[in-house]
Amino acid sequence: MKQMRDKCAIAGIGQTEYLVNSGRDSFSLALEAITNAVEDAGINVKDIDGILKYSVDSSSSVEMIAANLGLPNVTYWGETFFGGGSGCSAVTQAVMAVASGMANCVVVYRSFTPYDFMQGAVHNSTTLWARASGSGDFLRPFGWTAMMDVFSMMTQRHMHEYGTTNAQLGAIAVAARKHAAMNPNAIRRDPLTLEDYYDSPFTTEPLRELDSAISPCDGAAAVIVTSAERARDLKQTPAYIRACAQVLGIPKTTLWWEQLPFKFDFPETQSAYVAPRLFEMADMTPQDIDVAQIYDCYTYTLLTQLEDYGFCKKGEGGAFVENGRIELGGELPVNTHGGHLSEAYIHGFNHIVEGVRQVRGTSTAQVQDAETVLVTGGVPAPTAALILRK
Repeated sequence: MKQMRDKCAIAGIGQTEYLVNSGRDSFSLALEAITNAVEDAGINVKDIDGILKYSVDSSSSVEMIAANLGLPNVTYWGETFFGGGSGCSAVTQAVMAVASGMANCVVVYRSFTPYDFMQGAVHNSTTLWARASGSGDFLRPFGWTAMMDVFSMMTQRHMHEYGTTNAQLGAIAVAARKHAAMNPNAIRRDPLTLEDYYDSPFTTEPLRELDSAISPCDGAAAVIVTSAERARDLKQTPAYIRACAQVLGIPKTTLWWEQLPFKFDFPETQSAYVAPRLFEMADMTPQDIDVAQIYDCYTYTLLTQLEDYGFCKKGEGGAFVENGRIELGGELPVNTHGGHLSEAYIHGFNHIVEGVRQVRGTSTAQVQDAETVLVTGGVPAPTAALILRK
């Protein structure tokens, strides 16, 4: 992958308004985000010859997207279907398609509504695979019934091993809300204090409602990936893709969110496998990153990834997020759009869009002189990450 370093760039970004229960369908949301990305890039929609999507549900089909955009010759198409790690993975596939000559201009998108993500997900291949694994039969009778229980157990173990506190988790939620307050497209913009965080009820202890991503919500986001050479001649400042990496990890069972009881080192996530490969490809270190957009379906997933990507040692994530260090003006501003905790839960695609804005210098919470951005996917699922640069 080193030979792909800086060969491709994100030339256009688009999104819809993020809402709760908008009444819209994922197909119309996808078309809107893609159309906005095309306009942002300053290209003709007919220039698109590749389509990639992330779907863990019944998200709109690439065939319908191509037909309604009137695309005459789509030479590369596909989808990634795992959990939150798939956003950066889909962009990685777009990079490989452009670098190999399979396509010249690839749109990558994520679009969904609560229906798609919940009821509509029952026919997804990953869900069907999970149903056949049987491991849930040994967990659900004892109350281990949902993905949130997995993250709660991971958080509890981290607290036990390293002394991580609720106040440190609260610092992450407060930082996200401060950034979201500057972002007119964020769903949660009201001021949030640590006291407000403590008033938030537990959902699965030790995680509170304010430790969780905004759900349900609906919306779409899209990016245009093309060659670095072409991107330089387009409308916007390119966000060069310095490096991209993905990993399946070392699963112990056939379903990621049921593997945790059988994984003795679960305070460490698959990000620990991605990080060294990613930074080696980029010829960079964590200290070279100016701003990070880290997947935050829960406050804990952000905290543990700070450790796994090398911004601090394992067990020191709690201390790292204290005293405004991850806020705008701090040592490492994180999720400057508000993230999943306060902007919207678009499975990492809104993080990619915000990463591009930071490179362009157009974020609503702009980091001064930002030149390098880390964007990560979800954990503990199979995951991926990107490094974008100016």
